[in-house]
Order: sequence, then C-alpha cells, then structure tokens
Amino acid sequence: MSAAPEQPARRRPDWPVLGIAAALAVAAAVLFWDASLLNVKGFAARFGPAIFPRLIGGLLLIMAVWTAVAAWRGDPPPREKDDLPPILWIIGGLAAQMLLLTTAGFSIATGLLFAATVKAFGRGPLWQTIPIGIVFAFAVWFIFSKGLDLTLPAGPLEKLFS
Repeated sequence: MSAAPEQPARRRPDWPVLGIAAALAVAAAVLFWDASLLNVKGFAARFGPAIFPRLIGGLLLIMAVWTAVAAWRGDPPPREKDDLPPILWIIGGLAAQMLLLTTAGFSIATGLLFAATVKAFGRGPLWQTIPIGIVFAFAVWFIFSKGLDLTLPAGPLEKLFS
C-alpha cells in the first residue's frame, strides 16, 4: 500500500497585515480625492499643487498592493510583543501637545511632546528633557515665525519675543 501524497499546508492570509493594506489604500484614496478638489487651470494643472498629493497617493497605493500581496502569501515573520509603557508615553505626549497648543503655545506644548518621546526611549529625566525640548521647539518656532513668516500658535513664551 502506498502512502497518500501529502497535501501542502494551506496558508491563510495575515488579517492584520491586510488591515494595514486597506488603511494604506484608504489614505491613498483620500489623497487622490483631495487633489481632485484643487481648482487649478492651465499649465499649473499638470505641475501645480496637486502633483505632490497625487504622487504620495500613488506611492501609498503601490505600498497597499505590495502589503496586500505579502498578506495573501501568508507565512508572516514573527512579531515582537508590544512594549506598552513607551507607547503610552508617546500617545500621552501627543495628547498633551494637542491640548496645550492653543493655550501654552508651540514651544511649551512641543517641548512636552519631546520630553515624553525621550522618556519613551528611556533617556534622561523629565526635569532635564522638558527644558531642552522647550528650547529646541522655541528655536523651531522662531525660525518659522520670524525667518519664514509662518504662523505657529503663540503662547506666553512666544509673546515675549513678538
């Protein structure tokens, strides 16, 4: 009696990776839609402000297809376990920046984001990284606000130099 031929193991798609592919495709669609709303005529319509959203949308679409193909092939690489405390530090820093941006200003809000991100990477105490972050963020605010004449949210620190 001969043994039955072995069936190859059937791979299943990697559903989380398919979700990432779908998110990339949605982001590409939003960029294409947004670029289509730009009302530009003549020569500028071809090489105008819509070219970069279309370019980035095209790249996102390529990455979505590539990711979907990798997900359908199955056999994903082993995933690392998430380290929750650093993720929470970064999310907390982003939340603090969004909440404080209009009241505390760009420098202080972004300095807190900097300090939370540095803490997430396991470097430096907060009492040291918060002032460093505020100084760096103030330098960015100064360059953008005074050098490039762009408007960033001003708080008490920025109003001292306005």
